[in-house]
Order: sequence, then C-alpha cells, then structure tokens
Amino acid sequence: MERTPPDRHRVLESYEDGVRAIRALAARVPDWEAPTPCADWLAVDLAGHLRCVAENFLEYLQDSPDSRLAKLFARDAAAAVLVRQQARQNAAELAVLPPEPGPERIMAFTVSAGAYADLMPDMWDRTHLIYRGTKYTVGDHAGAACVEWHLHAWDLARAIGVDYRPADPELLVSAWHWGVPHLPLAAGDAWESVLRSSGRSPSWPALS
Repeated sequence: MERTPPDRHRVLESYEDGVRAIRALAARVPDWEAPTPCADWLAVDLAGHLRCVAENFLEYLQDSPDSRLAKLFARDAAAAVLVRQQARQNAAELAVLPPEPGPERIMAFTVSAGAYADLMPDMWDRTHLIYRGTKYTVGDHAGAACVEWHLHAWDLARAIGVDYRPADPELLVSAWHWGVPHLPLAAGDAWESVLRSSGRSPSWPALS
C-alpha cells in the first residue's frame, strides 16, 4: 500500500471543520443524559471525553517528542495493548473530571482544541513519536485529531437523532494511516470505513 502523507492544507481545514461540527452539534443537544454510540457513555460523558482528549493532545504537542504518548508508542507494543492502555487512560481521566454540565465541557474542549490549532502549523514537521521504527510527525498526529473530532461529531449527531458525514472523508482515510498507525482500516466507503474501524456501527442505533 502506498503511504502518502495527507495534504497539509486539507488536514488543517478538516481539523477546523471537526471542531466547528462538535460545537454546532453540542449546541443542539436537548438532553445531556442521552445515550451515544460510545458504549456506556451518555452525551455528557462524551463531552467530558472530548475535553480530556483535547487537553491531552495539547500536552502531547507541547511535550513532543518526549510526551507520554511518545513513550507509550516507543515500547512497540501490540496494537491490542495500546488500545487497552489508552482506554484505561480515557476511563480514569473521565472519572476524575468535576461534575460539569455538557456545555461547559464543550467550552473547555474548544479552548484546548483551539490552542492546539494555533501551535501545530509551526511545529508541523517536528517528530511527534516513533512507532516500530517509523517516525510520525506533528502533522501526522494532526490527522489523528481530525479523525477523533469527526468521529465524535458523528457520535453527538446520532445522540440527537441526526446524521453526520464530514466534508472530506477521503482525507480521513489518509489521516488514519498516518495518525493511527497501530490500527488497520477497513475497506469500503471512506467514511463508513473510518466508522467501522473505530468500532462503530454506521447503523446505530439499530432499529428494533
């Protein structure tokens, strides 16, 4: 498979689109106790996760190439081990968040995601982490952030009973290969491939 890094302009545009989509969809949430496609997470939990992830991404960027994430990937562990460790981190961070309402969590997400967007262009070619002998740059990890934001925009959309599809799903396919190098990507329609590869069902919630 040819591994061509995603276009920088498209990544930056997709990143901003993802942040805007999350803010717009969050503004439409009538009930923050609504279930989401993320197992065991209500909408307010998803908002808390977004806050934590944006804060972590900003920390990883500022600390690159010696961040906690870089040290984790430097162990060259199996993909399943990396997934479990990141899932445990997500659960632990969510558990210690203060009991904020959903809109406040989304505001905190917006602040950290904006700071990340301000910093990453000047750091684009800096080494972000090394995994199994391959160097991945800040620009590569920006692609992972794009994937993360658009997936969670879809989660919020489904939680309020609407659909969501990013404007440039093909960019997310390329971004996945470079930003999520430890996980394979399913074949098929670009956006459905990203959804399925992240463990989501494009048909959620299934009709009974």
